Amino acid sequence: MKRVFCPKCDHQIAFDETKYKEGEVVAFVCPQCASQFKIKIGRKVIRTKSGQEKEIKEPDFSCGYITVIENNFAFKQQLPLVMGNNVIGRRNKDTDGVNVPIVTSDPSMGRKHCVIQVKQDKDGKLVYMLRDFPSLTGTFLGNQILGNKEIVRIKEGAVVTIGATTFILHTPGGEGDQKS
Repeated sequence: MKRVFCPKCDHQIAFDETKYKEGEVVAFVCPQCASQFKIKIGRKVIRTKSGQEKEIKEPDFSCGYITVIENNFAFKQQLPLVMGNNVIGRRNKDTDGVNVPIVTSDPSMGRKHCVIQVKQDKDGKLVYMLRDFPSLTGTFLGNQILGNKEIVRIKEGAVVTIGATTFILHTPGGEGDQKS
C-alpha cells in the first residue's frame, strides 16, 4: 500500500500502487475536503500549491535512521536522520521545526516530542544523544522514562517510546553496542 497526502488539507489516502503501471496518472478525491488532485505513479516530482514542480529526493540513510514500529496508530516507517538535531514528532502540516515527522494518529505523541542529536566524536564515529523535547507524556528509553532535561547516549538497536508509538535506532553498518 502506498500513501499520499491531500495537498489542500494534508489528509492521508492509501491506495494499492501495484494496480497501476509506472508513468500512469491516478486521480484522487480527498474524502475529507473533496479536493481533487492527481499523481503520476513512479514520478519523483510533486507540484506545490503555487504550481511549481519540486523534485523529491531519495532518503539519505548515511547518518542512520529510525524504524517506527507498526501499531494501531501508524504503519511501519523508516525515517532518515541527519547531522545535528533531529526533532521527532507527530506529522502535522502546520507544525514547523520537525524534521523527522511520524505519520500517525497517536494522540499521546506530541508534535515535537523528542530530539536525537547526531554528531561525530573525535575519531569520526557517529554519536547519538536522546532527550525529551519536553513532551506531555515523556520519552522512554527501553522501559525507563527520561528525566527533565536528561540527555542520554543511545546506540544501535535502542528502543524508544514516545506516546504509544515505539521506534528503533539503526546506525550505519549497525555499529556500536546497545543501551536501552
